[in-house]
Amino acid sequence: MTEQLKNDSADQSDLENNETKSDVDVADEVSDSAETLKTQTSEMDSEVEEHLEETDSDDELLESGGNMEALMDMYEESFKRFQEGEVVIGKIISVDKDYVLVDIGYKSEGQIRIREFIDEDGNNTAKEGDSVEVMVEWWDEDDEVVVLSKEKAAKVKVWEDIKKAYDENGIVNGTIESRVKGGFSVDIGVQAFLPGSQADLRPIRNLDEMVGQTLPFKILKYNRKRSNIVLSRRVILEEEREQQRTDTLSSIQENKVVEGVVKNITEYGVFVDLGGVDGLLHITDISWGRVKHPSELFSVGDKVTLKILNLDLERERVSLGMKQLSEDPWASASEKYPVGSRITGKVVSLTDYGAFVELEEGIEGLIHVSEMSWTRKIRHPSKVVSVGEEVSAVVLDIKPESRRISLGMKQVVPNPWDVISEKYPVGTTIEGKIKNITDFGLFIGIDEGIDGLVHISDVSWTKRIKHPSELYKKGDLVQAIVLDIDKNNERFSLGIKQLQADPWETVSERYEVGKEITGTVTNITDFGVFVELEEGIEGLVHVSEISKEKVKTPVGKFEMGDVITAKVMNINSDERRIGLSIKRLEIDDEQGILSDYVNNMGPATSAFGEILRENLQEKLNEKP
Repeated sequence: MTEQLKNDSADQSDLENNETKSDVDVADEVSDSAETLKTQTSEMDSEVEEHLEETDSDDELLESGGNMEALMDMYEESFKRFQEGEVVIGKIISVDKDYVLVDIGYKSEGQIRIREFIDEDGNNTAKEGDSVEVMVEWWDEDDEVVVLSKEKAAKVKVWEDIKKAYDENGIVNGTIESRVKGGFSVDIGVQAFLPGSQADLRPIRNLDEMVGQTLPFKILKYNRKRSNIVLSRRVILEEEREQQRTDTLSSIQENKVVEGVVKNITEYGVFVDLGGVDGLLHITDISWGRVKHPSELFSVGDKVTLKILNLDLERERVSLGMKQLSEDPWASASEKYPVGSRITGKVVSLTDYGAFVELEEGIEGLIHVSEMSWTRKIRHPSKVVSVGEEVSAVVLDIKPESRRISLGMKQVVPNPWDVISEKYPVGTTIEGKIKNITDFGLFIGIDEGIDGLVHISDVSWTKRIKHPSELYKKGDLVQAIVLDIDKNNERFSLGIKQLQADPWETVSERYEVGKEITGTVTNITDFGVFVELEEGIEGLVHVSEISKEKVKTPVGKFEMGDVITAKVMNINSDERRIGLSIKRLEIDDEQGILSDYVNNMGPATSAFGEILRENLQEKLNEKP
């Protein structure tokens, strides 16, 4: 043995070259060795039989006893001597710094390089007395040395296990070492390939998460010569899922409470894996309250507890519910929210006609735009509230059977129209800013959100106003008098002209009938001419009163701004009318001239002269 160790340095290169043999070479060596051993054994049996046949008597057997004993020793030794590439079990008998000696039942111990027993941490795992599975690498006949390998024996064993697992549809365990093109590299004792499509039931988003995991696999195919092995984890998972599916379908029933795992999330619901069977949790069955999107409440992989609402075993469709695990809140809504009660809730949605307020999970009430303010005309609820805002309201009506609650925001505060008439009685002078101007009047802000309207007809007693913007602009501070308050119709009427006396009340005192006046033409129509006597006071010269001569229309005879003199014929203060006449003024002027002529005439010198005087006097005495 000492001599053998001395020759190790000379044989080192041969050992190293032998180590480079591939797993395929090792497998082939084992196969070849097995065939050789079978052949040699068969030949040995034939030789023994031939020898026995040649011996006809006991004497001959005795005479040849020595040869027979030698022959049997050779036969026994042939079985003890293992073939190169054969895997056997031996016992460690000694350990030194370079080699481990192993007894494999042969006349010479086998030796294994010490490095095959060094683990990842650098520790020597070889111990005397331990059994170890080894492969016979080669025999050194001259030095009677048997070179063994624990590592190659393990690889041969791996291939045997691979073949057995493949033939018997068994399972092998392996560790995913790294990602490679198209899948993963897996260590199952030898390197194997796991396609990405065979790694799981569903596509894996993060492939790096698989690296380092030790998992069971099935062998789809293998080739020893090419050292090619293809694995599948999906096959195992599909078998497990099918078994789970069978168990699940046999155990579930309607109204049963089950547990599952969220598998997929869509805008209309959540698909849940109940154990090989998928069920749908529709968005309307998630909560008694409002759910915008299931992703707000669930994530893929979440464990959930649900109730089976409907089961169709033939089509394998399962409808699930979560809200059904708790009581419907509308069942006791009438007791919780009686009419007239005050509530606080969160605005969850806005529409053109109002705001929906969540009172509790599953119960929402509507605040109509008409119920948001006593005084403001709300065009859209967003002008008053916003989503997520906490608001106070009063329950106006509740109908649990139709799952509706009507709420009012304005009812939280007193109605200002209830006290406005007491605060501003008719005849009160108020002051405020113009908030809006329309073609029909001015809106003046009072208080408590109440606006008063000054109609265009109540802006001035005398001015002809086409649009209030001729005199005022938005933001002007003005005074007005309260004319009327209509609480039922929520109208507050104001007047500006009423701050001063109506000039028409005293117009008869300023313009007596028969008085000659002078004015400016302000308008010309087919039926007459309007003449402004003072600011806001106009009189009409009818077409029949323009001249003694017949005039069809004054158009063309007068111009705007002409100053004319006429006579006051009549006054109607109630209808705000003054009748003027130019013709009468001309007639009066002619009568004055005639009167002067008559009065200045001397005594009549003849009967004809006397008759002329009398006729002229009669005409003067005629009433106009």
